[in-house]
Amino acid sequence: MKSTYLFFTTFLAMTSFAFALDLSPLQDFCVATNDIKTGVLVNGQYCKDPKLVTADDFFFSVKEGVVSSPVGTQVTLVTVNEILGLNTLGVSLARIDFAPKGINPPHTHPRATEILMVLDGTLNVGFYTSNQESSTPITKDLNKGDVFVFPIGLIHFEHNTGDGNAVAISGFSSQNPGIIRIIKDTFEFNPKNYSELLTKAFQMDNNIHT
Repeated sequence: MKSTYLFFTTFLAMTSFAFALDLSPLQDFCVATNDIKTGVLVNGQYCKDPKLVTADDFFFSVKEGVVSSPVGTQVTLVTVNEILGLNTLGVSLARIDFAPKGINPPHTHPRATEILMVLDGTLNVGFYTSNQESSTPITKDLNKGDVFVFPIGLIHFEHNTGDGNAVAISGFSSQNPGIIRIIKDTFEFNPKNYSELLTKAFQMDNNIHT
């Protein structure tokens, strides 16, 4: 009985260890490709033949953003769509250019923690905790060189509080962090009877939404 128990325990430990290792890439890289003729199937995804990989598969040039949006920001993403070599590596980033008083409105990334560094200017940033009783804002004024972290899935924002332009770089713990724009997506989503739902949810006049 003891030997059977020992074998069973050892087997579970080994399989659990194996499953944990499988979560990590099993090759140096997996440059994404849609060409199944030249691609190699690795871990369920088609990857470019490593012999055909070049430095350009890991390169992207981020230009200064031209801010033209109504909220005063321009976000330049660098995900697996821009750098095919990011596939399976679990990271990405973005450059955010702010006009004076520009904002990056409340939003959330469902698949990634975000770490932001201010390159120039002054930002007020923050996120909201998910406490069911009362959501608590965690905010901070940031200057050039300051770094702030937004935990995965939590609603957060950035606001240029200075009189000049501001620039920040954000890193994400996913090659495709995703984004849900709280205000924009809420009001653009329009199923049946949605105006009535918003009217009650925001306690406002129905004409404001319609």
